[in-house]
Amino acid sequence: MSAAAKQHQGILDTSTLILLSRLADARALPAEPLITTVTLAELSVGPLVAADRDERAARQARLQQAEADFVALPFDAAAARAFGRVAASLRAAGRKPAARAYDAMIAATAVANRLPLYTCNPVDFAGIEELEVVAVPHPDHTEQ
Repeated sequence: MSAAAKQHQGILDTSTLILLSRLADARALPAEPLITTVTLAELSVGPLVAADRDERAARQARLQQAEADFVALPFDAAAARAFGRVAASLRAAGRKPAARAYDAMIAATAVANRLPLYTCNPVDFAGIEELEVVAVPHPDHTEQ
């Protein structure tokens, strides 16, 4: 992948993907948004734990739409190596990596691929060295 192509790409974390249809300004997102297989894993839990049929159907539709619309970057060997650095950064910042394991794995995938991470919840990724975090305005907050 060329350096020019990477400049226009960025990874959306799971919460930002879920909020995508509610975001006020699409210009806050990368020209080519990507997701990770970890996000697909998170989304796949949703239909299985939904309390009712309508919510289960909505969550299944969200998962299928994400699979159809986005390239999912794998949590591969490079991401696994980056995960060690991410976990160490979180511990050094006084945070517990196990408590935010999915976020840490998404961050590791971003670090391994040298891509920025776009999130409506930048505090979830605070203290992770090597990670470029791009704050996306949360639709439920007037200020970020």
